Amino acid sequence: MKKLLIVLSAFLCMGTLFAQNKTTKTDAVVKLDALLTVINYAYVDEVNNEEMVEDAIKGLLKELDPHSVYIPEKELKKMNEPLEGNFEGIGIQFNILKDTITVVSPISGGPSEKLGIASGDKIVFIEKENVAGVGITNSDVQKKLRGKKGTVVNVKIKRNGEKDLIPFSITRDKIPLYSVDASYMATPDIGYIKVNRFARTTMEEFNQALDTLKQNGAKNLILDLRGNGGGYLQTAFLLADEFLSQGKMIVYTAGDKQTKEAYKATSRGKFEQGKLAILVDEGSASASEIVSGAVQDWDRGMVIGRRTFGKGLVQKPFPLPDGSAIRLTTARYYTPTGRSIQRPYNKGKEAYYKEINRRYKHGELMEADSIDFPDSLKYYTPNKRLVYGGGGIMPDVFIPLDTTLNTELNRQLIRRGVYNEFTLSYLDKHRKKYLKTYPDFKTFKDNFELSDDFLDDFFTYAKKKEVEKNEDEYKKSKKLIDTQITALLARNLYTTSAYFEIINQLNDSYLEAINLIQSDEFEKAKLEYE
Repeated sequence: MKKLLIVLSAFLCMGTLFAQNKTTKTDAVVKLDALLTVINYAYVDEVNNEEMVEDAIKGLLKELDPHSVYIPEKELKKMNEPLEGNFEGIGIQFNILKDTITVVSPISGGPSEKLGIASGDKIVFIEKENVAGVGITNSDVQKKLRGKKGTVVNVKIKRNGEKDLIPFSITRDKIPLYSVDASYMATPDIGYIKVNRFARTTMEEFNQALDTLKQNGAKNLILDLRGNGGGYLQTAFLLADEFLSQGKMIVYTAGDKQTKEAYKATSRGKFEQGKLAILVDEGSASASEIVSGAVQDWDRGMVIGRRTFGKGLVQKPFPLPDGSAIRLTTARYYTPTGRSIQRPYNKGKEAYYKEINRRYKHGELMEADSIDFPDSLKYYTPNKRLVYGGGGIMPDVFIPLDTTLNTELNRQLIRRGVYNEFTLSYLDKHRKKYLKTYPDFKTFKDNFELSDDFLDDFFTYAKKKEVEKNEDEYKKSKKLIDTQITALLARNLYTTSAYFEIINQLNDSYLEAINLIQSDEFEKAKLEYE
């Protein structure tokens, strides 16, 4: 009952705000208050007020738009962690391999790395409790290893080559969540940066990566936003500002209750010159669309890939008195030419979230011509380039989804976790030998080849996981399978950047970006990069 009264008071406070515009909205809130009072007074059975109010809030928001959501108090902090850029714990990336917690890698700068915990280590005991071979889950691991900064967790680790378990007392600390997955030189003068989300720490990470690439000779840049679902508007504004000259509009927002607010570039851009290619796909949303839309609208760079997700609604958090909150849509994003980024959602939430499946079935991921753009959705950039509205950012260069190398064999290897598990267990036995033979990533990249014996071991392991090798399917997927294994070995031996440097050799958008930068296509399109 207490929570019911708290939430009702919040609704009544909102009703006061509503009354400033339309008295009927206040009447609606009073009506809701009366309904809940009657239910508690007269309903035949006892009611759970907490559940009833939670369901009522979810129902109200469900009728608004796909991105207005209710967040219970216990979930609020956890939802914010990826964007805040850190959490508190011991600082490891892990997999559960053969029912045992296996360290994939310690997080750079975290407490585990500082103590010498290494890739391949297996956590057998946590606080004297055996956690190996007992069916432990990912959520169990997080509950046991995460905790407040300054608290201590005691573990015992099995390390290959060591007879006895090694005890560690780990003092938990703030652990960074990196938003730049990779940065490296794609060619002697083209740098590559992959950003996975727009978080509070993204600009610090991006600028550090960009500075390093420039020092290594980068004059041009590939910015990879594929699969990047967005994040903070302020971070999107700051990233776009690195590419656009002072005074140019990056994005503007407008809504029924919110006046138009424009965000313009400042004088601080670090990459206002040089060819810029932005990679996007159907998983690029929100902040990713703001950056790619602004760059496209100002003829600053070339957008390559497939039409983006189409999430152009602005959410703001509104706390409720009991510690929960709602994220309510308050405005829409518009690109500099006036395009609304948001795709339609008038057919309901279910259809909205099945949009990518609809695009696939309709052929829109395979053929650009399958996407219908009426004249009302056509816009023009300052250099008279045609761009499209209607939801999402349509790339300048369309790259179809490549399914030619995929087979049921590859899908089964992924579903059964064979790739990750085998590379981890293999390096657990051979890590020292590999690092002696390939002391750095460049040596590995230039010289490593998968041997027949290695592949025999891989498919023997796959068979134990109930994945049978089909020779015809392997021949079709050989390049894909071999490259994925090599990339995972590189990641587990070196860095995440090493993984992307290898796996990107299969990515058509990435390869096309290099081709376009090295050609005269930027000049033909009259893009501004000098």
